[in-house]
Formats: sequence, structure tokens, C-alpha cells
Amino acid sequence: MAKNKTVATDLDVRDFLEKVADPLKRKDCYLIAALMEKQTGYEPNMWGTSIVGFGSYHYKYASGHEGDAPLIGFSPRSTAIVLYMARDFEDKENLLLQLGKHKTGKGCIYIKKLADVNIQVLTKMIDQSVAYMKNK
Repeated sequence: MAKNKTVATDLDVRDFLEKVADPLKRKDCYLIAALMEKQTGYEPNMWGTSIVGFGSYHYKYASGHEGDAPLIGFSPRSTAIVLYMARDFEDKENLLLQLGKHKTGKGCIYIKKLADVNIQVLTKMIDQSVAYMKNK
């Protein structure tokens, strides 16, 4: 069976964030990290080489593939900041409508900058996503 690429590492989160070239994106990433840490109660940890995650959970698919993943996290990419949340959680669709400027993928939310989103709505989304994953 293939080995998981995204696993918790000992890489330093601050060192990773300091390498974000765009100063606004770097500042936004520090703010997102602080918000996620405050809301989850978990310190940030690097997952792989590019995901800042908080907490963890164990998963196992029907295929037998299993591993660990962060409860919630984010990654500064070249075109956007990717927010990793649960695919489904209470009131997700309604909260997305209130979030502000974003795009969505399978389990990801893409934002260009923090100023484009409603922080109170993002905070609710973090809380509800983490609660969903903990109860799963």
C-alpha cells in the first residue's frame, strides 16, 4: 500500500511561514494560524512540507488505506490560501454563502486574502468543522 505523503513532521511552522514571499499573504497566514490555534486549542504543526495543521484524527477507508490527518489546517499556495476543513459540517453551505469571496474544491476553501472574508463566519466554520471531525 502507498505511503501517505502528508504526515506530521518536526518542521518549524514559523520558518515555513517566514518563507511566504508575499508580505500580505504571510501576515494573513500568521493571523489564520493564531485564529485556528485559539479556536481549536491545538498548537500549529507542519504536515508534510506545506500544510499547517491543528490537532489530528485517524481515518480508515473501506479499501484498508488508513492514516492520520490534521483536524483543520491551511496552506499558503501561489494563487491562494487553502483552508482544509471537513467536507460536511453543520450549516456549511449557509456559512459559505456568508463567508465572502472564496472558491471551493473537494474539501478545501480557497481565499486570496483574509480581508475578503468575514472573520466571524470563518471562526464559526472552524468551530463547526472541528466539532464535526471530533464527533466522527
